[in-house]
Amino acid sequence: MLYHLLVPLHEHFPVLNVFRYITFRSAYAAATALLLAFLLGRPVIERLKRLKIGQQVRDDGPQSHLPKAGTPTMGGILIVIAIAIPTLLWANLENRSVWIALLSTLFMGLVGFIDDYLRVVRRMRKGLLGRYKLAGQILLGMAVFAAVYFDPTQGALDPAATNVPFLKRTVVDFGWLYLPFVILVITGSSNAVNLADGLDGLAAGMTTFVAFALGAMCYVTGHVKFSQYLQIPYLHGAGELTVFCSAVVGATLGFLWWNCHPADVFMGDTGSLSLGAALGTVAVLIKREFLLAIVGAVFVAEALSVMAQVLSFKIWGKRILKMAPLHHHFELSGWPEPRVVVRFWIAAALSALLGLSTIKLQ
Repeated sequence: MLYHLLVPLHEHFPVLNVFRYITFRSAYAAATALLLAFLLGRPVIERLKRLKIGQQVRDDGPQSHLPKAGTPTMGGILIVIAIAIPTLLWANLENRSVWIALLSTLFMGLVGFIDDYLRVVRRMRKGLLGRYKLAGQILLGMAVFAAVYFDPTQGALDPAATNVPFLKRTVVDFGWLYLPFVILVITGSSNAVNLADGLDGLAAGMTTFVAFALGAMCYVTGHVKFSQYLQIPYLHGAGELTVFCSAVVGATLGFLWWNCHPADVFMGDTGSLSLGAALGTVAVLIKREFLLAIVGAVFVAEALSVMAQVLSFKIWGKRILKMAPLHHHFELSGWPEPRVVVRFWIAAALSALLGLSTIKLQ
């Protein structure tokens, strides 16, 4: 919005020329998102308390979690607002990729909100049934696929191709198999963040690192000179997604103010599903789906730990972990919750750095 209002005036007021720069608008999108999450946090938390929207805690998990019962949840509303408003304020709204990423976030935020509402407000133990959440994720995957595959502004890559990390000028062309691949990426990313949302600040902190890494990749992918220098395929308009990713970084950092241990509010599925969808959608839009598995390696490990636990129990009748997802295994092994969170953050930061290194190594 500000881009469209102020850039046309730069000829009369040269100082407004800064609004043309993605780096400037990205920095202020992050700052705006952080400030919004900080300022709106207390009113949202108080409102959730008045509505008695409190978290239900399983009694078969770590006993240290029992005091968390009743902590306000559905705080993901705060995250979604803190992503949407700065994106609308600072991004170039003529960029279709920005709208795809934003609408994907809002859509899965709505799915998560319905799940939280049914589980917490209506007291339906299972909330929104898994098959309905999966249907929403598949529907979103199909929509993102259609938006990418039939994009007339595609650059150097075929619409069904994606980059391979570490391998220069190497792409995989999926053809029509790209549809199930995109669905897998969107579904996997949204579920992985959802599974990681089990400790105070864990999912929000790790998302910050992943969003920062994806934002950097968006910037160089959408920059003609940088993409040429780094010998990566240039994608027209991808740079504008840096503003969106910066909003995600600011929103998650702002949410951490209220979500750090001991948490004043939980994000719930409203936040975790929307954040996962945001990350997956951006990765698809910039053709870096495989890179997402690297920068989000800790999320991948969380999801794989659940899959391994289920398969092991069904095949051999025993569990390979004390409890899944992986963070609960370390808790039950004696690690205090803050230690698990910080160490997972460190692993997430290293994964993000490894992913960014592929830009130069390929």
